[in-house]
Amino acid sequence: QVQLQESGPGLVKPSQTLSLTCTVSGGSITTSSYYWSWIRQPPGKGLEWMGAIAYSGTTYYSPSLKSRTSISRDTSKNQFTLLLSSVTPEDTAVYYCARDTFRSPQAAALAYYSGSHSSWTDLGQGTQVTVSS
Repeated sequence: QVQLQESGPGLVKPSQTLSLTCTVSGGSITTSSYYWSWIRQPPGKGLEWMGAIAYSGTTYYSPSLKSRTSISRDTSKNQFTLLLSSVTPEDTAVYYCARDTFRSPQAAALAYYSGSHSSWTDLGQGTQVTVSS
């Protein structure tokens, strides 16, 4: 069973860059067909997919967040990281990391960019991030 644990600051000031790390156990982030996502849920709203990094290192980003988002990985630590720049109070949310499995990069792209991808194989417990001065 793959387990994911988010870590990072709970409070970020407006205009700063949010940095969150997801530590994965029970499986390798380089395992073929595994895709690793960041998702968030603002107060009173549904889950929003932000982006993902594939087992190969290929990245996928939500078009609405692409200009502010960067996802990278450290294979030696079995971790992947989210950077979200120029944050505003609207970025206040519970942030989750998650794992998907797709049979091909094309299937992953179709799922992510369809706008309807709403379930994940494994999901972290989430971490609250508040943007406030």
